[in-house]
Formats: sequence, structure tokens, C-alpha cells
Amino acid sequence: MSDPRYPVGRFVPPTTFDAADLTRWRAAVAAAPAALRAAVAGLDASQLDTPYRDGGWSVRQVAHHLPDSHLHTYLRFKWALSEDVPTVAGYDQAAWADLPDSTAGPVAPALALFEALHERWSALMDVMAAADFERSYVNPRNGERRSLGVTLALYAWHGHHHIAQITGLRERMGW
Repeated sequence: MSDPRYPVGRFVPPTTFDAADLTRWRAAVAAAPAALRAAVAGLDASQLDTPYRDGGWSVRQVAHHLPDSHLHTYLRFKWALSEDVPTVAGYDQAAWADLPDSTAGPVAPALALFEALHERWSALMDVMAAADFERSYVNPRNGERRSLGVTLALYAWHGHHHIAQITGLRERMGW
């Protein structure tokens, strides 16, 4: 049985990337909101409050986590494009997932935010030059310097990863 924590495998950062990679990753980011909406469609409150695995977040928390996390990444893109190797804001994703809006709030606003956010992020990437994806930022939590291209690869994986957690749960539960 595959590991329900990593239904699509762990993220492996690319050491290089080209225009075809950027196109593929941008398409994955653009497709994520519709995939999330489809993954949670028709789920009732009890199903939304079911953890995708023992000890894991509920479907509701995952649905709120995606826009929270991707919003941070969108802002990291803006910082890296407007400043020279900025140190960006970090956040405690587990603490955010435990806040009441994530544990009990309706998913409709999270879905709408995710859609609007990805529309803005895609519009930004549409006007970025290839060299812009080489720009980078520093994550204050680990001191890692990461390019926007590698960040894009990470978030293409990230959306797919969390949506697969939800769809995997649905398959296992027969929903």
C-alpha cells in the first residue's frame, strides 16, 4: 500500500529546469483549483471533517491549507520579483491548520480564494520572462535560498499532493 501522507511521492527539487518544465508546472498550478473543487464536491460536513489518514488533517483543513500555503508562495513570487533575494515571511502551517477557520469554516470561501489566487498568480507568470524564474528568495525558517522556478515546481507538486490525499481518502472510503 502506498503511503497516504505522500500519495504522489515526496517532492524532489529539480536541479535544472527549462521552458518545457515551466510550462508543465504552470499548467499544474492553473489546474489545481478545479481539481480541488472536484475533490471536495458533494462531501458532507462529516466527510469534510474526516482526516485523510490517521493523525492527519481533515479534508476541510487540507482545503483551507491549500490557499493559505499558495498565498504565501504568490507573495514570495512578488517579493522575489521586486527585491533582490529577499528574506520572506515564514509561517507555521500546522498552527494555521488548527485555527477555527480551518477546522470548522466552510470550504466554499477557501475554494473561491484558491481560484482567485491562482488566476492572479497565473496572470503574473504569464508576463514573467524566463530569467525571472531564476530570481530567488530566502526562507527564514531554514535559511534556504530557492529560485522561483524551483518554487513553481514545488507548488505544482504541492497542489497535486494534497488533492491526491483527498481523492485517495474518497477512494478508500467509497465516497
